[in-house]
Amino acid sequence: QVQLVESGGGLVQAGGSLRLSCAASGRTFSSYAMGWFRQAPGKERELVAAVNWSGGITYYVDSVKGRFTISRDNAKKTVYLQMNSLSPEDTAVYYCAAAGSSHYHITSAEYRYWGQGTQVTVSS
Repeated sequence: QVQLVESGGGLVQAGGSLRLSCAASGRTFSSYAMGWFRQAPGKERELVAAVNWSGGITYYVDSVKGRFTISRDNAKKTVYLQMNSLSPEDTAVYYCAAAGSSHYHITSAEYRYWGQGTQVTVSS
């Protein structure tokens, strides 16, 4: 069992930065690939970034490449999402999720555990 708690969301102006954190409980955090999803009002939840168990392999959706960076610290049982050059289009609730395997997946159905979400609002 893994419990996930996100933090770091908030209100930021366009062009600004935020760093999201997701703290996990449980002894098997390092066994799971992790992902950050987001869901904007009226839109489907989408995978923003993912990282495999070791942190050595990452994935980014095209819209955030070059702006967002996912990383993890297995000793601290925490995964991060550094978000730079934010735009109003990045406004959404951001969720972290743990996959049921050590390699990341693109689809949300492959993620077993979810956090409660943290709101990110980017003003123009």
